Amino acid sequence: MTRVKVCGITRPEDAELAVRLGAWALGFILWEGSPRAADPAVVAGLVAAHRRRVETVGVFVDPTLDEVFHAVDTLGISAVQLHGSVGASFCDAVRRRTGTRVIRAFRIGDQADVQDADRFREVDLHLYDARVRGSEGGTGQTWDWNLLRTRRSQVPLVLSGGLTAGNVADGIAAVEPYAVDVASGVEASPGVKDPQRLEAFLAAAGATERAPA
Repeated sequence: MTRVKVCGITRPEDAELAVRLGAWALGFILWEGSPRAADPAVVAGLVAAHRRRVETVGVFVDPTLDEVFHAVDTLGISAVQLHGSVGASFCDAVRRRTGTRVIRAFRIGDQADVQDADRFREVDLHLYDARVRGSEGGTGQTWDWNLLRTRRSQVPLVLSGGLTAGNVADGIAAVEPYAVDVASGVEASPGVKDPQRLEAFLAAAGATERAPA
């Protein structure tokens, strides 16, 4: 089954369903500018409940190092996902200080964006999302996967951006990512997952591995 990160988790019932359906990771938005921002107290409880079965990812946009360190210490998250303008040295500092996995997220709109991401060599994962003006992610918009033909990085890739049960198999076939990331594609409203959409997405992602050659 293809690894699936379900992002924008805000409710215990959504986390429990995602884990039961076989999600690889749960993503918690720790940035107040997002409509999917999670209550840190809720996140702490969900991390404690599920960290033995899945990766628990804290998602940040241009945080300070102290903000990241504090979140890791108090919430117990196993990975940090960094959006915005943070540089490679920032990512290295997070990794060395916290011992968590570091996912560097990038907004992809052209080949220059892909080439710029290649310089982040020391992170654990790259996450590629759509470049949409004024947004750091979660827009529900896809992007041109053909741009990845210029990618040279050996860092494992997480595919994100407008994925749904209807197109995730195509994305996996085209990109062959380490994992896929979904938020709006399985929601009833921002931060509230739709059980049927979530189940369909996990099934579609898994079906790509079982399809005949």
